[in-house]
Amino acid sequence: MKSLTEREIRTAFVNCSKGEAKRLSVPHDLAERPWDDLDFLGWRDPQAPDRAYLATELDGRPVALTLRGSHAPSWQTRRSMCSICLTTHTGGVSLLVAAKAGKAGQQGNSVGAYICSDLACPLYVRGKKDAGIGARLPESLTLEEKIQRTVANLTAFITRVTA
Repeated sequence: MKSLTEREIRTAFVNCSKGEAKRLSVPHDLAERPWDDLDFLGWRDPQAPDRAYLATELDGRPVALTLRGSHAPSWQTRRSMCSICLTTHTGGVSLLVAAKAGKAGQQGNSVGAYICSDLACPLYVRGKKDAGIGARLPESLTLEEKIQRTVANLTAFITRVTA
């Protein structure tokens, strides 16, 4: 994915108002992000941990979503799998919910997915971040195929939000 600027990210949100997009927290370290290893940029709002955001490119244009959810409780010992990158975590997967775009979202409709709590799916898939023992199940897929699957899962989620 090519690097995105703060302006590109703010104008890419499809499921919130322009005013909300102006006020939300965008990472200040965009220039230092490992863009070559990112299929999407995901982050949590440091002032509001129940808010998360992701930005990516679909069909050559930036698309961003606002998400709501919470970190899994620290006492949780059950392993859960991310529906985007298929990484398993102990307490590291959250149900994140995106309001649907447009009128459906204004009426309160939303779409949810279990996603890595730190939104670092691209780094887990590439082995750049470790989720612990047993986090990546043995597969015969190549790295490129795993990346394609992650992108397809993310695209399907975004499509459900924007439909």
